[in-house]
Amino acid sequence: QLQLVESGGGLVQPGGSLRLSCAASGFTLEYYDIGWFRQAPGKEREGVSCVQSSSSSTRNADSVKGRFTISRDNAKNTVYLQMNSLKPEDTAIYYCAAQRRVMGLCVMYEWPYDYWGQGTQVTVSS
Repeated sequence: QLQLVESGGGLVQPGGSLRLSCAASGFTLEYYDIGWFRQAPGKEREGVSCVQSSSSSTRNADSVKGRFTISRDNAKNTVYLQMNSLKPEDTAIYYCAAQRRVMGLCVMYEWPYDYWGQGTQVTVSS
């Protein structure tokens, strides 16, 4: 059974940091593009960051550039999202997703991601 499990969410003060993990079971993440998405209350889900399978090149949404970093640990079959300088507007449920279609760059919209985790809550508040 193919499964993604996010962890690492929680409550943090503005300016703080969190590292989210996305662990895969049943398949090898190394061969998949991985995206991180988030959904705040009352808002649509949006792409935050992604990493391509073949080149490990990354992309970040303008709202998180310079603050969030996506990375892989292939030995652990896990992708991370390091989040620094967190702001209240970063509060959301964060999801990771995986897809294996051959594309020039990883993308930060929901299609073509086939596999999704259950999400982890991140709350930034004083």
